[in-house]
Amino acid sequence: MKNSLPALPLLLLLMLLLSGYRHKPVVTEKTGILKISFVNTVKGTPLQLHTTTYTNPFGEDYTISKFKYYISHILLAAANGTPAEQDNYYLVDEGNPETLYFSFAVRTGSYTSLSFLPGVDSLHNVSGAQTDALDPLNDMFWTWNTGYIMAKIEGKSPQSKVVNNKLEYHIGGFMGPYSVLQPVTLRFPAGKQVVVEEGRTCEIIIEADINTWWQPNDIRISEHPVCSSPGALAKKIADNYSKMFTVKGIINN
Repeated sequence: MKNSLPALPLLLLLMLLLSGYRHKPVVTEKTGILKISFVNTVKGTPLQLHTTTYTNPFGEDYTISKFKYYISHILLAAANGTPAEQDNYYLVDEGNPETLYFSFAVRTGSYTSLSFLPGVDSLHNVSGAQTDALDPLNDMFWTWNTGYIMAKIEGKSPQSKVVNNKLEYHIGGFMGPYSVLQPVTLRFPAGKQVVVEEGRTCEIIIEADINTWWQPNDIRISEHPVCSSPGALAKKIADNYSKMFTVKGIINN
């Protein structure tokens, strides 16, 4: 009996701790669904693969057979200053309508702007074989040391002196002065906010205009019909297309 008395205070303390743990409230975050949709255009007109001839600012004609680009590191800026992040990777492919939109859960609240990276960050460029949007089978990967193609245009132009009048821009590069990785921040239209409510879906509609690929860094098809490796030309084209995104609509349900 004498040996058991000193253990009583410890036993009582343990019971109190366990009791407090059992009754500790579980805090769950309220979320809604955000859908982001992309409309690829040329001068505001929906892009048509293969069939439609377009004219760039230098009077050069071209058609497009492929148009793809990566979107990653999505960040929503909240009105109260608390950001919401989505660290996934998406491949937008005009040839596959199912890739022109994607959805994910976001904390409830009001948001005033959207940021993302057009491309794939440097870490994932050197992380070996990956899956889903980053699968090399998507034809958007060069090699481990040159990494991913961040954005791609393929087509034809009579101004191209390459065999079969080929037009081909495979834009990549994630290291040094010729890195093409440039985060983009899109402000919502005046007076508009994305309002995420529990159990509901809201939508941001983004236009991506190919006409921005040619300027302000002048890219003439007659001079540069092909870009298929990292370098100064790829950097200039990436500087141009970083400006192709515009928020065209917000739908709060």
